[in-house]
Amino acid sequence: MSQGKFQNKYRIPSIRAQWWDYGWNGAYFITICTQDRKHYFGEIQNNKMILSGVGIIADLLWHQIPIHNKNVELGDFVVMPNHIHGILIIDKQLDNVNVDNTNNVETGHALPLPPIVEFNKPGSQRFQNIGKNTISSIVGSYKSAVTKHANRLGYPHQWQKLFYDNIIRDNNQYQRISDYIVSNPENWAKDKFKTDGKS
Repeated sequence: MSQGKFQNKYRIPSIRAQWWDYGWNGAYFITICTQDRKHYFGEIQNNKMILSGVGIIADLLWHQIPIHNKNVELGDFVVMPNHIHGILIIDKQLDNVNVDNTNNVETGHALPLPPIVEFNKPGSQRFQNIGKNTISSIVGSYKSAVTKHANRLGYPHQWQKLFYDNIIRDNNQYQRISDYIVSNPENWAKDKFKTDGKS
């Protein structure tokens, strides 16, 4: 990555794809960790996740995302002791738009990539106008809701500031990620996010 003038100021270069608008239709693999990877959400026992009070909140509120965000569907999801993994699918319907369907290729979960505009990259505008139904706005609202309800009920909880996302590009990748999410509790011993849970 080239050394931009903001890199030294902010120290962390953007992990988002600058050529992609995170409000576009597509499937996204989301990972959100707790601050310092503390085990706020519960513990793994006998290869199963046992949710704490705040873990139950994190689980319930994720499943409410489609209620609060139009054209968003959920793929597989899991709450782990110190992070969550989930798939968000944005599927905005095209209304009253003339679309040339001659070049469309059906790819299932990962929708065809829109054309790239070289000099006006969507990523460069991302934090100026987050907008609705973008990955940033959906995840931000979810994190805020979990924190609000955890605080209201007196559960200790704090998110890591950033989150991880991957654009899912095809059905094979979608299936691999779904399998990874579902099997995450039984693979906790070798999970890259595993910690002892202490600060």
